[in-house]
Amino acid sequence: MQINFTKMQGCGNDYVYINGFTEIIPQQQKPDFVRKMSDRHFGIGGDGVIFVNPSQTADFEMEMYNADGTRAEMCGNGIRCVGKFVYDKGLTDKKDIRVESFGKVKYLQLLTEGGTVKNVRVNMGEPILKAEEVPVVCDKEQAVSEPVVVEGKTYEMTCVSMGNPHAVVYMEDVAGLAIEKIGPFFENHPRFPRRVNTEFVKVLDKNTVEMRVWERGTGETLACGTGCCAVAVACVLNGLTGRKVTVKVLGGQLDIEWEERTNLVYMTGPAVTVFEGSVDFSAV
Repeated sequence: MQINFTKMQGCGNDYVYINGFTEIIPQQQKPDFVRKMSDRHFGIGGDGVIFVNPSQTADFEMEMYNADGTRAEMCGNGIRCVGKFVYDKGLTDKKDIRVESFGKVKYLQLLTEGGTVKNVRVNMGEPILKAEEVPVVCDKEQAVSEPVVVEGKTYEMTCVSMGNPHAVVYMEDVAGLAIEKIGPFFENHPRFPRRVNTEFVKVLDKNTVEMRVWERGTGETLACGTGCCAVAVACVLNGLTGRKVTVKVLGGQLDIEWEERTNLVYMTGPAVTVFEGSVDFSAV
C-alpha cells in the first residue's frame, strides 16, 4: 500500500506530513512508522511526522510525533505548515482557521502570496508559568531565573509551557555551545517529569535574541516555534527585552509578540513545501 506524503519545513524545522483524511495508518503502528520515516538515512528524513486529521472541535487536527516516535503536545513550526498544507491542497478556502493539537485549539491567520500560503501568524494562547503545570520541580510558584545543576555546573533557567515544556537558559556564547553534549542532560533531568525542550539564548538587543534549541525526543533542530515563544516570554519576565522580539534560529527567524493586554502570544513565520512523494507502507 502506497502512502502519500508531503515534506515541509518552517525555518528548517522539518516534518513529514500525512493527510489523515485519505491516508489511513493503524494507530498502534504510528510510532514505528514515525521512527522509520524520520530517519535521515533510511527514511524520508525529518524532525518527526505530523498527521493532518479531521477534528470535531476545530477545522483540523494536528497529530504530531517526535522523531523517536513519541507523541508531542504542540509544535509551532509544524502548525504553521499545517496551515499551508490545508490551504494549498484545497482542504479549506478560509484564511482564518482553527487547528486542534492534543486537545488544545490554536487560531491561524494564513498570509498568502500568489495563491499559496507564504507566512502564517498563529495565536499560540497564554503562556503557562506555574511550575507544577509546566511541569518542573520547583519550590517557588514560578521557575524564573531558577538555579539548576546539570553535570556539576549551575545554570539559571526560566521555565515556560506553550502547551509543551521549555527551559530557557541565557549565556554569552550559543554558537560555540556543545549542545549535543549538554542537551540530553537537560532533556532528561529529574526536575522535568515529562522531559523538556531547552533553549540556549544570547540577548543581542532589546528587540532581538539568538537561540539554539535541544528538543526532547529529537535532539538539536534548526528551529522550534513554541521554543521561540517561550524565549520571548522568558525575556520579558527577566527584563531583558520588550514584548516584541525577533528570535534568530539556525534555520531563519521568527517574530514573536506577547501582548500585555490579552496575555496572548503571537508567532509569525514562514511555511515551505519541500517536496512530495509516496512510500510503500508494507516496506516500512
